[in-house]
Amino acid sequence: MAEKFLRLAAVMAATGLGRSTLYRLIAQGDFPRPVKILGPRCCAWPESEIVEWQRLRIAERDAADDRAA
Repeated sequence: MAEKFLRLAAVMAATGLGRSTLYRLIAQGDFPRPVKILGPRCCAWPESEIVEWQRLRIAERDAADDRAA
């Protein structure tokens, strides 16, 4: 199955993060980098990478809950 690409608006909706926050996290190495899809100004994120980032956030939360208990 082909990878689905998500444009910025879809990534913002999926994560609840704003544009500035996303690009700050990318610069810090804490969020997946976009892929150039058409020319220098058109980019998108592989959906699988966004889903994995979300899963890691949930796992971090659950690990912190386990340590607090």
